[in-house]
Amino acid sequence: MSTTAQRRVLLAAPRGYCAGVDRAVIAVEKALEQYGAPIYVRKQIVHNKYVVQTLEKRGAIFVDETEEVPEGSIVVFSAHGVAPSVHDEAEAGKLATIDATCPLVTKVHKEARRFADEDYDILLIGHEGHEEVVGTMGEAPERIHLVDGAEDVANVKVRDESKLVWLSQTTLSVDETMETVGALKLRFPLLVSPPSDDICYATQNRQVAVKQLAPEADLLIVVGSKNSSNSVRLVEVGLEYGAKAAHLVDFAEEIDPAWLEGVTTVGLTSGASVPEVLVDGVLELLASHGFADVRIVKTAEEHLIFSLPKELRRDLRAEAAGKV
Repeated sequence: MSTTAQRRVLLAAPRGYCAGVDRAVIAVEKALEQYGAPIYVRKQIVHNKYVVQTLEKRGAIFVDETEEVPEGSIVVFSAHGVAPSVHDEAEAGKLATIDATCPLVTKVHKEARRFADEDYDILLIGHEGHEEVVGTMGEAPERIHLVDGAEDVANVKVRDESKLVWLSQTTLSVDETMETVGALKLRFPLLVSPPSDDICYATQNRQVAVKQLAPEADLLIVVGSKNSSNSVRLVEVGLEYGAKAAHLVDFAEEIDPAWLEGVTTVGLTSGASVPEVLVDGVLELLASHGFADVRIVKTAEEHLIFSLPKELRRDLRAEAAGKV
């Protein structure tokens, strides 16, 4: 048998869009249909270059701050969530808002408010500057302390070691988070864990699939953008669990043919904000290099669907009633 015939792709399942991303992207699409362009979006609706470019072509305008949105316009808040102060800014600017925050991020916000109301200090495990972290910290800035990895544990200062709880950014590596939790519990034995795991189901599922295929992969390709935390984590998890090499790409054309030299097995997955069309493009490119044998590595089934933001549901229902 020739080397070419032995070449194969191990395709991770699940991969790509999660329920929260799907909801956020559809929210912008429906808003454009319902209200017409332009629709303003604060920050990137999800961290994916292709998705942002596609929505821009349809009339979405992405801004960094709420104050950039003209008075009286419609603004969509991204899947990563915003601080309460951003809602206040929108109200001051007489903006109509559509909150596309992922419900799993909203859950963390609610936990932060509840523990702050109960006078806990909250240790938020996450990456400084990430939009989700900024939004969560804004819920109780006087009570939340960011812990950016296990090496940051020594820098933590709290008021009362007997009233401490940890929460986390939803898109982290499960292993990385638990390493940080372990270090925190060594220093603060009375640390309370949240009532449920904050790492989102999609982040966990995609990491588990990569762990499964990584030991067999000469090369792991993760489709995703560099500012996508969960996509970056997939590369790290793949290398940690045995992939000989791993690369993050937005598009198939970013794959260097030199990466494929001497490779017989390519692992392929995509981050939670990546549409399947981009994975299809990578599969086509790999097939052109002799990697036509595609085998699915399935580790979970995903059936979760989130309803659209309530503001959109209200107006869509009103429109439908008017047509009856």
